Amino acid sequence: MTTDPNRRGPVRALLTGIVVTCLASPVAAHDEPIGDAVKDLPLFDAHMHYKEPAWAPYPVKSVIELMDRNGVAMALVSSTPDEGTIRLWEHAPNRIVPELRPYHGGFGSGNWTKMDGMDAYLEGRLAQYPHEGIGEFHIHRLDTSDEALFRKIIGLARDRGIYLHVHSGPEPVRWLYSLDPDVKIIWAHAGLSTPAPQVHELMAAYPGLLADTSLREWDIAGDGRSLDPAWAEIIFDFQDRLMIGSDTWVNAQWDRYDEIMASNRAWLALLPRSVAEKIAYKNAERAFGRTVSTKQIGTR
Repeated sequence: MTTDPNRRGPVRALLTGIVVTCLASPVAAHDEPIGDAVKDLPLFDAHMHYKEPAWAPYPVKSVIELMDRNGVAMALVSSTPDEGTIRLWEHAPNRIVPELRPYHGGFGSGNWTKMDGMDAYLEGRLAQYPHEGIGEFHIHRLDTSDEALFRKIIGLARDRGIYLHVHSGPEPVRWLYSLDPDVKIIWAHAGLSTPAPQVHELMAAYPGLLADTSLREWDIAGDGRSLDPAWAEIIFDFQDRLMIGSDTWVNAQWDRYDEIMASNRAWLALLPRSVAEKIAYKNAERAFGRTVSTKQIGTR
């Protein structure tokens, strides 16, 4: 995963501009934006990693403290290796929703589907721990020879009623639905580099598809004065199926976690309260059967 660091400058001006201009935003026609009151919403971070390089500089206690400081009540966490997720979950079980990332040993985003015994590894970890998703995993290039493995993965998820958290373009998502129309999918980064019209097209084609918007916050915020028009259409049309996220895939993302969460609150501030609440935490409540509340801040 790479992102352009030049797009993540200070957010103070962005926050100020959004709060000042939100009443003039085109989306205001739907209802009055929540504006500065967005700061009082609890957040559910639907795309967090706690990878091994972060364990020493960011001990589990410090991760929860970062969440507390930013009003993040809960987080969906996957890690390379899975031990990172389990460390966080064991430290703060009422704050962490664990999901199982396949990556471990020498198998990562580019070759994980080629590991002998991957299905047995996933089944063993799912039996041992209460993961509520499989992923985030990458499908960089669709290889239909992996169909047997993905059918097993879909079966594991279906038996448990859990999600696949898929990092890919649109075509792998379509392919997964062709294997099982009822598979439960969270589309990581809403496709990341997928243009907004194609994001809208895929979300419209699959009514059960959820998406996290991690790494898309600056696309959504547009010029910093109003939402990007194409993304505004996605947000209002699919307001019940979007969740925010941070994607702490490298330590630099942990270093700027405050800024990332502030940038998410900045674009949420442009939305009516009812829509902002859904994307901030209520959609995650429904997806994972949890209650997300500011009362969780400061607890474990």
